Amino acid sequence: MLLINNQGFFIIGIDAGLEMIESVLTDLSGNIMQRNSSMLTILSTNDQFLDTLKACIRNVLEITSSDSKDVIGIGVAMHGVVDVETGTSLFAPILGLTNIPIKAELEKEFDLTVKVEDDARAMALGEFWFGDHAVLDSMLAVNIGHGVGAGLVVNGKLYHGAHDIAGEVGHITIDLHGEICECGNSGCLQTFITGPAIARKVTKRTSQNHDEFPYLSAEKIYEFAERGNEKFSAILKETGRIIGIGLTNLIHIINPQRIVLGGGVTKSEKFILPEILKTIDMCTLTPKAKQTEIRITKLGDDATLIGAVSLLLVDLFDPS
Repeated sequence: MLLINNQGFFIIGIDAGLEMIESVLTDLSGNIMQRNSSMLTILSTNDQFLDTLKACIRNVLEITSSDSKDVIGIGVAMHGVVDVETGTSLFAPILGLTNIPIKAELEKEFDLTVKVEDDARAMALGEFWFGDHAVLDSMLAVNIGHGVGAGLVVNGKLYHGAHDIAGEVGHITIDLHGEICECGNSGCLQTFITGPAIARKVTKRTSQNHDEFPYLSAEKIYEFAERGNEKFSAILKETGRIIGIGLTNLIHIINPQRIVLGGGVTKSEKFILPEILKTIDMCTLTPKAKQTEIRITKLGDDATLIGAVSLLLVDLFDPS
C-alpha cells in the first residue's frame, strides 16, 4: 500500500482579501505551520498589488525552516472575477483593478505551480476537503462578508459554469428599485446582507441618535445586539430573513444536499441562523427541499485560506 508523508511537503495558501493579503504554509493535511499577513494600502496599479503579494509569499518562505523544494505549489483565493484557466484576476471591484496576471507572475517569480480561484469557490473546495462533510454528491458554500459569493462542489469537483462566473450569487437581484450595487445594478442581494450593508442600515435607522451610535461596523452591531440592543438584534434578524430568501432561491435552482455558510456576517449566527431556517421552511416548495441542511463553517476565519491550499490538493490526490 502506498503511504504519503503528509508532513514531508508543503503548500502555500493565499487569501487576497479586500484589506489585506493573508498567507499560510500548511502540510498536506491542511495543518497550518506558518502564517503571515500584509495590509493592502492604497493600490493604483496591478504591479503594486503583485509586489505586495510576492512580498507576503517571500515572508512565509523566509520564516519556515523547510526547503523551498519541499513546497509543491501556491494556491491563491482572489476576490472578484477570476479566469481560472489563465489564473488572471479579471476584475477586483474593491481594489478597482482589472486583468492582474497572478498565475503568470507568481510562477515566474517562485518557479512553483500556482492555482488561482475565486475566493468563495476556493472556500467551497476547502469545506469539501476539510469541513468534515463525509460523502456528498453536492454541496454549496456561501461566503457572506464584505461581499457575497458562493461555490458549488458536485461529485468532488468545483463547478465554474460556461464563463467562470458560477457562484456570483451576491448579484442576484432582490429588489428592482433597490440600492445601487457596486456592479452597477439595483437591488443585488449583497446590498442587503453584507457587513457594510448591515452597517448602512443601522446608520439610516439611528440617524437621530448619531451621538449615541456613530458609524458602527457589523461586528460592533453584533456586540450591541449581544448586550441586549433590540433595534440592532431586529436588524440582524431581518438580515437573516433576507439571507433565507436568497438561499431559498439557490435551493430551487441548484438543490444541493447541504449549504455551508461562512464569512464575517455568520459570526452573528445566534441572530441570523434561526431566521434563515424559518424562511427556508416557509418558502421552499417541497418537504424534502425544506430539510436542506444549513451549517455554519467549522473552519472559521481560515476557511478561505484552507480553500486556497485545497486547490493544489485536487491535482495531487485526484488528478482526474
